[in-house]
Amino acid sequence: MRKVLLGVVLAGVMVVGTGGGAGARAVGDEADLAHHGHLSLWEWRIGVRLVSENHGPSDVSQATVRLAFSEPMAGGQELPPSCLWGSDRVVVCRTGELRAAGAAEELALELRTAASPDEVTVDISTMWLDGAVDGNPRNDRHRVLVLATGDPYVF
Repeated sequence: MRKVLLGVVLAGVMVVGTGGGAGARAVGDEADLAHHGHLSLWEWRIGVRLVSENHGPSDVSQATVRLAFSEPMAGGQELPPSCLWGSDRVVVCRTGELRAAGAAEELALELRTAASPDEVTVDISTMWLDGAVDGNPRNDRHRVLVLATGDPYVF
């Protein structure tokens, strides 16, 4: 059910972003998304703090960031309204509008893991960019190894 819901929501966002109205973007606009923040792992929890930025030159009305965890998360957890479960290891979140040279509000998640792992690898990447082209995708893709020390691992 969650996978179907995710597809519907993302498809709905795409339709809004590619419509023919006044807010429609031209195909091929360029934006440079970057994701930065930190992750921490302790006991049965993983904390995520993430800020998405757009270095321009074009505004982006909406983008999505994907967080993929190497360990499954415990079921039954609620996410912020801007996020959806893709599976027990994947969370997808909308960034909101990203003006050129602007940043989104910080995304803060605290998730329970299904077990108490010694480490978790988290892949962070842009999943959708409102039809814009990102000529510098290196700064919006990260793979972070997070040890269960409670320390923040910066990306």
